[in-house]
Amino acid sequence: MPIDLQSLYPKLIHLMLDTVFVVDGDHQIVFVSDACESLLGYRADELIGTLITDHMHPDDLAVTQASIRRVMNGQPHLDFRNRYLRKDGSIVHILWSARWSEEEGVRIGVARDVTALMQAEAELRFLAHHDPLTKLTNRSLFYDRLDSGLSAARRHQNGLALLFLDLNDFKYINDIHGHAVGDAVLCTVARRLESCVRETDTLARMGGDEFTVLLTDIQSADAVSKKVEQIHMVMAEPLDAEFGGLRMPSCSIGVASYPADGEDAATLLSHADDDMYRMKRFRSVAR
Repeated sequence: MPIDLQSLYPKLIHLMLDTVFVVDGDHQIVFVSDACESLLGYRADELIGTLITDHMHPDDLAVTQASIRRVMNGQPHLDFRNRYLRKDGSIVHILWSARWSEEEGVRIGVARDVTALMQAEAELRFLAHHDPLTKLTNRSLFYDRLDSGLSAARRHQNGLALLFLDLNDFKYINDIHGHAVGDAVLCTVARRLESCVRETDTLARMGGDEFTVLLTDIQSADAVSKKVEQIHMVMAEPLDAEFGGLRMPSCSIGVASYPADGEDAATLLSHADDDMYRMKRFRSVAR
């Protein structure tokens, strides 16, 4: 008995995990497969007759309209991404393949949920440039920011300062209380340092118990001194009760200013590092 493939097509479409949309020349949805409910949270009958852009994320409207024009001009678009708002208000990232059917005068599109993929890609990008423990900028991104900051400082003839911070006696915390406690202290340090910097500054963990702060658009040496003082003040605050009476470690801070202490990244970093160790030696003698 011959199989009527044509009669199977609608059943196959509704079995697809991806969602099939058919949109007319006025951008109204005239057909949508059952998978739309898992994609957007709407039943098919709730979407038919609405505009394909009705539930789109507003920030993606302009770029999507450009893609629609491309498809209606006869150019298939097989790898277009945008965002929609689900019925519950959450955002879904969609990968589209679409083409115009001249005979029927409709756009045929297949939509796939790639939210998990987009989130994974964003996490990988974040991890490439941030310290996994403290979530601060890592060494690699800090060097890029320093180079960019120096270029801007030269171009606009602005000041720039680099702070190199090292925790005092941190090894004691790891040795006596364990690395889990040490990690918790480092995260506390990171949050306190974040409270001291502006959005235009860059705070980074360089590794171990070393941190750097890049201060841009500095107007005076006094501003840098006040920033160092602010950091010492927040670091002097006691740890929360959950640390069981453990004392917050103090820190030694080295400072290098552009252009007084150097005009390139390597010189400034070396100067700030030397200044930090000078402060450590001074602390040791004072004790």
